[in-house]
Amino acid sequence: MVLRPLRTLLTSPEISNIVVLTQKPEDLRPVLPDDPRVMIRTSECTIAETIARLIANRAAAFPVLVTTADHALLDPAMIAEFTSKAAGADLAIGVVEHSPMLARFPQAKRTWVSFRGGSYSGANLFAFGSSKALPAVELWRSVEQKRKKGWRVLAALGPVLLLGAVFRLRTLQQSVDSIGRKLGLSIRIVEMSNPAAAIDVDKPEDHALVESILAGQA
Repeated sequence: MVLRPLRTLLTSPEISNIVVLTQKPEDLRPVLPDDPRVMIRTSECTIAETIARLIANRAAAFPVLVTTADHALLDPAMIAEFTSKAAGADLAIGVVEHSPMLARFPQAKRTWVSFRGGSYSGANLFAFGSSKALPAVELWRSVEQKRKKGWRVLAALGPVLLLGAVFRLRTLQQSVDSIGRKLGLSIRIVEMSNPAAAIDVDKPEDHALVESILAGQA
């Protein structure tokens, strides 16, 4: 599973060094490619805690791209699109809109959060452009366990954002602009053109869908 996105990262010209994060490096190290660009480090209990440590300790040079090991359909075109659109932002977040996803993969089940102009699911792609992103990571830590319940995340971020989403008063970009102003950083939403960017492997039906896509059957 880890090797699929890792091989994609290694073949992408936008990527230099790669840090593989895991709670048990000794289990994963034997299967990783023997490449000087690939390092393995012990992660914290959560993704947000790990990213916060990497940024605070300057263990990774900016800009930093973050993706997940279950991003089985990640390809170089996605990385090129995301990094190009994320350039210059303190924090960028990849998303996929509901309509193109269901048009291409009607059987896909994702977590959607609705705003004026569309409903969105995360694409497991994040870019940290500078150390200004650290307050956003701290905010992420506070809501990380609620990330599968979109309304709970919005409630934790404040009543204005929650009500704005419920009544669709703001677009997604306008909503994160509001968060960015509070935190003193620029946040950019990157809407991915390929809806497959939002498909990860969280459960058996996701695995079956990914296998069918790779076999050209979906």
